[in-house]
This record gives sequence, C-alpha cells and structure tokens, in this order.
Amino acid sequence: MREALFIKKNAEKWQEHQHMPTDDPDEQAERFITILDDLAYSKTFYPQSKVTRWINGLAAATYQKIYQNKKEKYSRIGSFWKTELPLVMYNQRRVLYFTFGLFMLFVGLAVWSSIQNFDFIRGFLPGIVERTEEGIESGDPFGYYRDSDKFSMFARIVFNNVLVAFIPFVGGITFGLVTTWNLFSNSVMLGVFQYMHFAKGIGWQSVLVIWIHGAIEIPSFILAAMSGYIIAKGLMFKGTYSWKDSLMRSMKDGIKLIIALIPLFLIAGFFESNVTYLSSNAFDNEKNFSLPIWASILILVTSLSFMVWYFVIYPLKVGRQHQSLAADPLPQLTTD
Repeated sequence: MREALFIKKNAEKWQEHQHMPTDDPDEQAERFITILDDLAYSKTFYPQSKVTRWINGLAAATYQKIYQNKKEKYSRIGSFWKTELPLVMYNQRRVLYFTFGLFMLFVGLAVWSSIQNFDFIRGFLPGIVERTEEGIESGDPFGYYRDSDKFSMFARIVFNNVLVAFIPFVGGITFGLVTTWNLFSNSVMLGVFQYMHFAKGIGWQSVLVIWIHGAIEIPSFILAAMSGYIIAKGLMFKGTYSWKDSLMRSMKDGIKLIIALIPLFLIAGFFESNVTYLSSNAFDNEKNFSLPIWASILILVTSLSFMVWYFVIYPLKVGRQHQSLAADPLPQLTTD
C-alpha cells in the first residue's frame, strides 16, 4: 500500500484518538492495540517517514494514559459521572433531541385527544379517573399518595420505575419498535393524567404535588427511551464499524445511561414516598401538616434544573473541552 493511501485510510481514526480521548479502560486498550498495529505496519514499509514518527508519538501518549499511576477505585466512579456519562450524552445528543421530540409529540396528541373527548381519558386511566373524582368530592384529591408504610411504598415505586425503564432499553434490539411503543404508552398516560387534573379544576395543585417527584422521574423515563434508541441506532447505522462492533459500542453507551438512572429513581422514589404526600396535605381539608407551597416549587425547580443542566448543558461543555484537548494536529504528510 502506498503511503498516501495508508494515511488517507487511517487519518480520521488517528484524529479521533488524538482529539477525543477516553477514560474507558476497554476502549483505551482497543485503541492502543489498533495504534500498535498501525505503527508496526508503518515501521515496516515507511521506516523513515514522518507518519511513522507521528504514530509512534500517538502510541506513546496512549501508553502513558493507560499505565499512569493507578487511581483509587472511587476515582473511577467520579470519572464516570464527571466525564464518561456526559460524553455519552454529548456524542448521542441528537438521539436525545429525537427522543424528547417524540415524547412531546405523544403528550401533545394525548392532551388534544382528551380535549376532544374526555372519555379518551377513561379509556386509558379508568381507575385513576374514578379515584380522583372521589378524592375531589371528599376534599382530598391527592390522598392516594399517602401510605402508612413508607418503606414498602418506596421499594415498590423504585422497582416499578427500574422495570419500566429497562423495557425501552432492551426494546432497542427490535430496531426501536418496542422502545417507541413504550414511549408512546407512557407519554400518553402522562398527557391524559395531567390534563385530567386541569379538566377537574385542580391542575396547578397537581403540578405542585405530582411534579415533586415527576421532575426527576419523567426526564428519567425519556432517558431510558433514549438508551433504547441508541441501541437501535447502532443496529441501523453502523458506519465504518462491523455490525457486531457497532452494536457493542451502542450497548455500552446504553448501559451507562441505564446505570445512571438507578440513583435518579432512588431519589424520585424517596420524594414520592416521603415528600409528595406532605405537599398533597396542603389540599387536604383536615389541615394536616403540609409542605409549604414555596418549598414544593423550590424542589420542583431545583430537580428539573439539575436534570437539564447535567444531561443537556454540562455534556456540551465536556464534549467541547475534549475536542480541544489535542496536542498537535495531524501533520500534512507527503510521500516525498
């Protein structure tokens, strides 16, 4: 192979290795092996070339990255939240935009259908409609959030949320069909559930109660659907990778996202089982101890702001920083 063709064939890969460093040990090892293969080939056929010296420098930098002083195991956890997950969100940001767009479309269709025909709501949430109507008549519309056994309620909520999130993730292997159906079902239920409260005249009260935990829970379900679409993307758009490599890379990103959702579901479950009912007490005629409205708003705004900042804004900053970390650009090499 002529040197010019060798450079053209591998330049994009070398640029990625130089400009997009990774803290993932598996990917670091894979990159190092690939660079060593290229270095061996270049030394064999172009021993005096500039490209051989450049690849040797890239290999040395990669080696130092892998075999630098060992960090404590807890730093791996820190790097996951500080760098790895934000990079996944940055690299897959278009998938996030696509998922959020579908979510808003489905919610909008649900609200529009409910406005046209209220029986549409009863078709999706028959039991909840009756329970809400009974609660309004008794003066306690959010009483169903109260449970004397807080721990069992917490465990039940977290288990259900993890299960619901796992379905769209696995559904990615169906090229996103199961993921889309799951997102559609959850989005429609959210839309009709929220509209039902506005139709009954308790819309803003429901926002202050339901979104205490929903500000974390609902975005997490969107991210769960995103993980499934990441896998579907890896299956349908493999690029220069083999089908297997493309699927493995997308699975790795999807798994990181699912792992990140577990602590979020724990927080949302805690809010729903221990805080939401305090907010609902504000609308209980018995005047039980309740969470002040300003506190409900503070929790809601803080939670939602964190989700937007960490999963949308912060990844843009991390991704751009990593793109600018390269030392020297790939030289313009010739075969003279």
